[in-house]
Amino acid sequence: MHDRRSFLKAAAAGATVALAGGVSCAETANEPLAIVDCHQHLWDLAKFRLPWIEKGSLLDRSYVTKDYLQAAQGLNVAGAVYMEVDVALDQKQAEVDYVEALCATGKSPTRAAVVGGDLSSDAFAGYAKPLAKSKYVKGVRQVLHGAKAGTCLSEPFIASVRLLGKLGLSFDLCMRPTELADGVKLVDLCKDTRFILDHCGNADVKAWMSAPRRGGAASGHDVEAWKKDVAALARKDHVICKISGIIAGVPKEWSPDDLAPIVNHCLDSFGPDRVIFGSDWPVCLMGATYRQWVSALKEIIASRPVVEQKKLLSENAIQFYGLQP
Repeated sequence: MHDRRSFLKAAAAGATVALAGGVSCAETANEPLAIVDCHQHLWDLAKFRLPWIEKGSLLDRSYVTKDYLQAAQGLNVAGAVYMEVDVALDQKQAEVDYVEALCATGKSPTRAAVVGGDLSSDAFAGYAKPLAKSKYVKGVRQVLHGAKAGTCLSEPFIASVRLLGKLGLSFDLCMRPTELADGVKLVDLCKDTRFILDHCGNADVKAWMSAPRRGGAASGHDVEAWKKDVAALARKDHVICKISGIIAGVPKEWSPDDLAPIVNHCLDSFGPDRVIFGSDWPVCLMGATYRQWVSALKEIIASRPVVEQKKLLSENAIQFYGLQP
């Protein structure tokens, strides 16, 4: 399933679709629709320092390819895009080297990578320019959760994001939902850079569950503001949305219905051609297994045309990242 030759073949599985109640022949024949996972985390704590991981927590161990394969078994994961794991600042280049070597083996589902970087640093240009020559690096991300509010609108940061556009590299927006309006401003200032909105704009599932279909603020998360800002980002044609991440924030008792309003707002706002899927494994384990997340998402999108399901789960990713067999 994971060799290079089978990659696009698997992603195109079930190309002959019977549109009878939106059911795919491949899916009903015990052949699940292929998945290209656009948010695969891997880390080896013997090699890298991840300062954000809480000691003794679920994530305080190594998660490597063999663990990923076990978690994804039977889900028809035809390929994956590695997502940077916020390693210590002095290990950013080592992370790049690590994931490039992993992709080059051809023995892993990992086909490409979005790597980390400090976009506020004067040294960023020197770090980023060689990335454009990489066969496997497709973009850069800097997690802004712990950064000072407004960081993404500083002059050095904007210049770095613009540079990524010139280099043909994308930038992942991973920020607090309260700062999505800043994300809209950044996108407007960097019209030649492609953006990916991570984790459905980091919508707070618990807030939605406490204020279902009513909107309003809960748990410090303003549901209506989030909806407005996501819609604003969706109006920018150089932004796509990654359906990922939200599963990590579910309470102990949850159902697909709890995730559906968030997922559907993103899908309806961005449309079928500008959405991609990400597992956020192993961070997703804070709320559910890989299989449970995929199952929940498939239940949410089951009523949508199969052609749209396939775009979300694999085909848009292949096109956006320029993945090759």
